[in-house]
Amino acid sequence: QLRLGESGGGLVQPGGSLRVSCVASGLTLDDYGVAWFRQAPGKEREGVSCISWSGRSTTYADSVKGRFTTTRDNAKNMVYLQMNSLNAEDTAVYYCAAAAWLQCRATMPSSAQFAYWGQGTQVTVSS
Repeated sequence: QLRLGESGGGLVQPGGSLRVSCVASGLTLDDYGVAWFRQAPGKEREGVSCISWSGRSTTYADSVKGRFTTTRDNAKNMVYLQMNSLNAEDTAVYYCAAAAWLQCRATMPSSAQFAYWGQGTQVTVSS
């Protein structure tokens, strides 16, 4: 059973940067594509980024393109989301999710494709 856990959330000022991490346990992450989703109060869950199981392809939501970067370190069973130029609209709980053999195409995959989820980490952008 694959288990995921996020860390690194917190309070950051507008224009600042933050990196959130997703650690996997129970199984190796090598065969899993990983996506980041976020959910703000009163809003639907939104796909933010996706990195394929091979690490060769990534996908980003239009709202974060050019500001967010997702990477993975399979040796450490970790996936990261580097967030730069943060603004108030980025405030949300951020979740990582994994799906076996996931490829990341031109558009963000649906949350329904993901069998494994972390518990989320809060990111708050405020002065």
